[in-house]
Amino acid sequence: MDTTDDSDLLLVTRPQDGCACLTLNRPAAMNALSLALRRALVRALDALAQDDSVRVLIVTGAGKAFCAGLDLREIDPGAITGDAGSDVATALANFPHPVIGAVNGAAITGGFELALACDLLIASSEARFADTHARVGVIPGWGLSQRLSRLIGIARAKEMSFSGNFVGAEQAERWGLVNRVTSPEQLMPQALALAADIASALPEILPVYKRLIDDGHARSFAEGMALEQVATREWAATLTPEVLRARREAVQARGRTQTR
Repeated sequence: MDTTDDSDLLLVTRPQDGCACLTLNRPAAMNALSLALRRALVRALDALAQDDSVRVLIVTGAGKAFCAGLDLREIDPGAITGDAGSDVATALANFPHPVIGAVNGAAITGGFELALACDLLIASSEARFADTHARVGVIPGWGLSQRLSRLIGIARAKEMSFSGNFVGAEQAERWGLVNRVTSPEQLMPQALALAADIASALPEILPVYKRLIDDGHARSFAEGMALEQVATREWAATLTPEVLRARREAVQARGRTQTR
């Protein structure tokens, strides 16, 4: 039985400038998403979204699992989708800054959906992904049926969802499910290094660029291109040649020193 106190279900840390980290902290229950944990996640995401010092977020799990999904021991059929105060997928989708999922272990069903709601994923070699909705007998409600096929292709998504079989980290990387795979001990260092790179970009443009990519991806290519044209005209109106010259010089200087 998980005996973690409610106040410790979610660890909120600031590991470096510009970066916040949310750690699901029910390791004895494979970080299963109890109602209390889901509500803690939504509260934390809402608070961090209002924090001007946060430019990028990392989400990970304590112990050997990323997240085993909803805690079925406390769920009845009418409560599967929950309410706005426990809808972690929508809270993540609405989070204005880039979200890195550092997948340290198993990400199963609702936990898989949590990972898919992140903007990009770095996986430990011990990470595994599975969709067991068809075996449990429920329909996903946090976007898995739509996000997964768009990410890895419809045939691969159907294979995962219909079979319920696990996909390991290396296969997930080959399929484009995760950005990269690293050793367990390098998972957080690499996530933090990427977070530092992202946080060093212009803070005012990151939320705009994230929303443009997400909104365009949800539409046809032509509609997405139209969105981009509107956004670029609006953004260009705020710029001056002097500002662009200084920024271009900074980018060039960074390019000369960047090694990874």
